[in-house]
Amino acid sequence: MTTPATPAAPDAPDDGFHVFDTTLRDGAQREGIHLTVADKLAIARHLDDFGVGFIEGGWPGANPRDTEFFRRARELPWRHAQLVAFGATRKAGATAAQDPQVQALLDSGAPVVTLVAKSHDKHVALALRTTPEENLAMIADTVRHLRAAGRRVFVDCEHFFDGYADNPGYALDVVRAAAGAGADVVVLCDTNGGMLPAQVQATVRTVVADTGARIGIHAQDDTGCAVANTLAAVDAGATHVQCTANGYGERVGNANLFPVVAALELKYGKRVLPPGALKEMTRISHAIAEVVNLTPSTHQPYVGLSAFAHKAGLHASAIKVDPDLYQHIDPELVGNSMRMLVSDMAGRASVELKGRELGYDLEGDRDLVGRIVARVKEQEAKGYTYEAADASFELLLRDEVTGRAARFFRLESWRAITDQRADGTLDNEATVKLWAKGERVVATGEGNGPVNALDRALRTGLERTFPELARLQLVDYKVRILAGRAGTQSTTRVLITTGDGEGEWSTVGVADNVIAASWQALEDAYTYGLLRAGLRPTE
Repeated sequence: MTTPATPAAPDAPDDGFHVFDTTLRDGAQREGIHLTVADKLAIARHLDDFGVGFIEGGWPGANPRDTEFFRRARELPWRHAQLVAFGATRKAGATAAQDPQVQALLDSGAPVVTLVAKSHDKHVALALRTTPEENLAMIADTVRHLRAAGRRVFVDCEHFFDGYADNPGYALDVVRAAAGAGADVVVLCDTNGGMLPAQVQATVRTVVADTGARIGIHAQDDTGCAVANTLAAVDAGATHVQCTANGYGERVGNANLFPVVAALELKYGKRVLPPGALKEMTRISHAIAEVVNLTPSTHQPYVGLSAFAHKAGLHASAIKVDPDLYQHIDPELVGNSMRMLVSDMAGRASVELKGRELGYDLEGDRDLVGRIVARVKEQEAKGYTYEAADASFELLLRDEVTGRAARFFRLESWRAITDQRADGTLDNEATVKLWAKGERVVATGEGNGPVNALDRALRTGLERTFPELARLQLVDYKVRILAGRAGTQSTTRVLITTGDGEGEWSTVGVADNVIAASWQALEDAYTYGLLRAGLRPTE
């Protein structure tokens, strides 16, 4: 008997309920995701920190990258999770002991193996090209072989729900064959993602009752029901849930790990994570999104930037009395926070709450709040948006509170020029003329576009006076045409996100000219950045 080279995590969660993550295998099949070994190791560390019970690392032996990952994963200091290797049952007409793919699962050193097995008789005939009886033998033989080698085994019944609908007797035989051979969990897979919660719940309840096996659920999200289907399976007796971080996966994705875990912990009262881990959920979600190089979904449940964002004035009035009136949980439980969005829908309560969030106590000054509300509505009628530009709103708020605009420099003029040569080469140059601390500054800059050239000219002109600007970096730049029917004469809105290494902020500009709108957003971005650095306005 061989023993696993990678031991079980010392602080693994209670075995009574499994949270199983397959981001590194199933999640990596999402279009646009390309994970290196280093990426997979980084994600594994994040998931282990979060406290999931099992992390499926990939298919060792199927490709060099996954084989290398398992070799290097042995060196990780696993705290909570057990590493899982994924593979298939032995080939038809052979034995598990002779199958090199099965041996690769053992060579991976993973203490747990997940086997994918056919549970739809149509797939057995067309994909495996074997008999239903041989398929059952393949499952049982492979499970016994891995169990004899000291591995814990889970069996994923591929296309189970479709197979059960066509031939329930054979689908149940597959579950019995896997459980009877020693599989700890038999996972029912909605591989095509076509099931609905009521169907899943009824099927899982029947399988649990008829087989006595420990049942898990693996749901794809093609109907938009993967999370609901997963929880429906739990209601019916499943004690093992397979998910991916942020719902990554093939086609439209898998059951999203984070809303599933949050529901289990906060709605079902199940302790499926280590103490305190749930508060790390938002951070973990965003950290994994950074590794896979996909922008985090702002509207993702629980962890999205907008998950606890409130815009309507009616909501704000109620939240001012009691946040629970329009929030299903305290956002701090999942490491998120409540945000107030200020827009033309804002009322006094919205502005007061947003002011409090930014450190300004506006309660009791009805005239001031009224002026701010009126100014916001006037500006948004012109095309500005403050719900996406907190920094510009804070500057507006500061202007009204102090009675004067925060200003570190005064513009005399700016100019941006684009020259196209005969060979198609574009030259972009900008000149800015400014006054800062009583001195006139003239600076030029070149860039890969007129806005980039303007940004460089502004930076060049001001960095000697304000060295703090050297830390600022333009992170994102978005342009939107607001009145498309006017064609090239349309009003343009520009949103700029700027960072200083410690945080990011967004500013907005609106004008008929895209460069003029960009200048407004840049001016706000630099002004806000200097305020963040602790400087006082000088102009």
